[in-house]
Amino acid sequence: MFQIEKFYEYRENNRYEVKKAKNGLPQSLWETYSSFANSNGGVIILGVEENKNGSWHASGLADSSKLLKEFWNIINNRQKVSMNLLRDDDIEIYEQDGNIIMVIYIPKAGRDERPIYINGDMFKGTYRRNYEGDYRCTKDEVMAMLRDQPEETMDMKVLDYFDIDVLNEDTIKAYRNRHVLLSHHHLWEKLEKDEYLQRIGAIAETRNDKKLHPTAAGLLMFGEEYCIVREFPEYFLDYQELLDPTIRWTDRMHSNSGDWTGNLFDFYFRVYHKLTKDVKVPFQIEHGNRIDDTMVHKAIREALANCIINTDYYGKRGIVIKKSSDQIIIENPGDIRTGKQQMIRGGISDPRNKLLMKMFNLIKIGERAGSGVPDIFQVWENENFDTPMIVEQFHPNRTILTLPLSKRNVTIKSDDKKVTIKSGDKRKKTVFTDDSTMLIKETETEYHVPKEKSDDKKVTIKKDVTSKTQTYQQAILDYMETGLEYRLIEFCELLSLKETRVKVLMKALIESGKVETLGANRNRRYKRKS
Repeated sequence: MFQIEKFYEYRENNRYEVKKAKNGLPQSLWETYSSFANSNGGVIILGVEENKNGSWHASGLADSSKLLKEFWNIINNRQKVSMNLLRDDDIEIYEQDGNIIMVIYIPKAGRDERPIYINGDMFKGTYRRNYEGDYRCTKDEVMAMLRDQPEETMDMKVLDYFDIDVLNEDTIKAYRNRHVLLSHHHLWEKLEKDEYLQRIGAIAETRNDKKLHPTAAGLLMFGEEYCIVREFPEYFLDYQELLDPTIRWTDRMHSNSGDWTGNLFDFYFRVYHKLTKDVKVPFQIEHGNRIDDTMVHKAIREALANCIINTDYYGKRGIVIKKSSDQIIIENPGDIRTGKQQMIRGGISDPRNKLLMKMFNLIKIGERAGSGVPDIFQVWENENFDTPMIVEQFHPNRTILTLPLSKRNVTIKSDDKKVTIKSGDKRKKTVFTDDSTMLIKETETEYHVPKEKSDDKKVTIKKDVTSKTQTYQQAILDYMETGLEYRLIEFCELLSLKETRVKVLMKALIESGKVETLGANRNRRYKRKS
């Protein structure tokens, strides 16, 4: 939320935009309204100009009452703006340096309301926001918004130009065997094949011919690639393994190779086994049986299922999974329906493909309650891996999840001194102390740190707070809403900074009394003080 007392601390970004409006409402106002509404919301401030250094100064409004009336008249004109998302209290009037300014709060439009467009032209008047400002959406982006509007998701479509014999029998058997194994004595266990497929949502009867046809979900899950691309021309599944820098791919598998079905069910299990083959499994016995499943296995299952369930299969470039020695990258077409920050927080589930989610849930894969992604982040934190990253891209719409496989730095104490040791697989580690750099050897059980001659001396290093640091800190404060709690990863995503750097920024904000912490260590949350 905008705070007038912090006027001189603000800067334009993907959530704040200033405009002069000295001679009336600027035309660009409505482009920005559309872009904020179709993105993550934002604040437009009229009567303010940006200085060369990025700071603001109030230039004022000639007649705020007249301007306000004009604003409401235009925003309620469907020929100019497709939908008014604002209430009366979404506009505030302030005085700054003797000048009147107007602050307009633009909420994020709901999935069923997007696209918000201007000038009566959906395909030429729809805008989005990025760090470079407002940009006009492509036709593909607009179509993606339209596909996301209905409560009935795209995978529920009954494909009446296909017969059910396009579904692969071996894949159906494999799915059903797994279902029976994991849900013994399930009520659907004894059903005939067609009735069973109806129950799970893979086929349905049409009103026109009263015959059974595959649903889009059924085709994606059990069909063969050459049939799937008839409905989804951009459909492509790609697994790339890059473990040797001298070779382009150490392993690759894609859906149009012709040597396997190319459907989602087979892709999921083939890729899952490739992703987890190097995951270390500690020796565990339960009820006399060895347990070969860890929380990392479960997190990878969740990440892979989340990708498949939330993909826009009409979107471009397809699903791409990349595995290297230090990370796993999972990419899929489509933006995040709940928004990135809500996805990280969890609690709200809005899958792009409800039937696919149902099918995976029946075989104990995927999380319905909206906690799947937070659980992945928690597992990675518990395992001491670097924090996962989620990126939303546009042109085309794309969601990218990166799961680092490298360990976070570990801080230990030795003779009342803190020493940071970079974790990983290398035998020699660089250790940074107060006044020197040294190399030490890592053993399986302990770290040996030699004593320094200056054990009893305190060294104070003063650093000036740079303008860049101030900008980062202000961006964090602008992002935090009073009363809400935030995780460290959210600020890492916001600033595109590493966890260690953001921790320093948060420590400074805590010491200044602007932010408080809740919980400790891995459960730590941050809250802005009123």
